[in-house]
Amino acid sequence: MNYKTATFGSGCFWCTEAIFEIVEGVKTVKSGYSGGNYTNPTYKLVTSGITNHAEVVQIEYDPNIISYAELLEIFWKTHDPTTINRQGNDVGTQYRSIILYHNEEQKKLANEYKIKLDKSGAYDKPLVTQIEKFDKFFLAEDYHQDYYSLNSNQPYCSFVIKPKLEKFKKVFNSKLKKL
Repeated sequence: MNYKTATFGSGCFWCTEAIFEIVEGVKTVKSGYSGGNYTNPTYKLVTSGITNHAEVVQIEYDPNIISYAELLEIFWKTHDPTTINRQGNDVGTQYRSIILYHNEEQKKLANEYKIKLDKSGAYDKPLVTQIEKFDKFFLAEDYHQDYYSLNSNQPYCSFVIKPKLEKFKKVFNSKLKKL
């Protein structure tokens, strides 16, 4: 199988991971850190803001089932790309909206989608999503992996992730994995 990789940051990686894990054509979703200037960052360091890393997910997907453009659509529509360094109550550079492209085609598609979305008037404010060349991905600690599926009764999951997932399932029903 010829899988491809996408890397997105759209706030808390627990939320982003929970969404992409249920998308048809997505093989794996890993939570981690990228886009900063610190080698081997930890959650504690990243949340302090000193590493400049964002919480991101690294997605391995089958382009014969889901395209990068479709992944971008999900990315853009499942967070607020107009807030700088913030998603909901999560505040800091680690929660910024960022696309880390792996090749020129991803860069082109991300930039085109951002321009098109900005011009569409879908948002009252301009998009602040950063589009940067991917460098390195640092896997987050084990307890961050599959966080929602392992902790769905935890208050953050119940009040933040679950409603976001329910909305996502309604809007993107045709993109969901078949059980």
